[in-house]
Amino acid sequence: MAKRTTNRPQKKLTFIDIIKGNFLNRDEIKIHYKYFLLLFILMMSMIYSNHLVNKKIKIVNALKEETEEYKSRNAYAQSKLIKVKMESELGKEVARDSLMTLENHPHKLLIKLDSTDAKAK
Repeated sequence: MAKRTTNRPQKKLTFIDIIKGNFLNRDEIKIHYKYFLLLFILMMSMIYSNHLVNKKIKIVNALKEETEEYKSRNAYAQSKLIKVKMESELGKEVARDSLMTLENHPHKLLIKLDSTDAKAK
């Protein structure tokens, strides 16, 4: 017996059918399922590669912040080093002039003038 093929009219594809996934049951989709599978695999690989790129960007940004911190630390250390070198050079100059550092700090003298002394003068 010969197989009868009936051409039943396809229902028009609507937006709701696409959202529900009813378009996957259509005869055209069943014929070309290999292409849709290939498209699905390509889309998933694109999403995964984008995810990997975002991870790398986060790592690069963290490393940039870390390098900026290390640069500022280096600048601070260099300024302290320059100051220490200047102090040692100053110490050598003072030693040449035979000046010594004070062991006791000088005292500050405060002199108060009485109002009677100010009138007498």
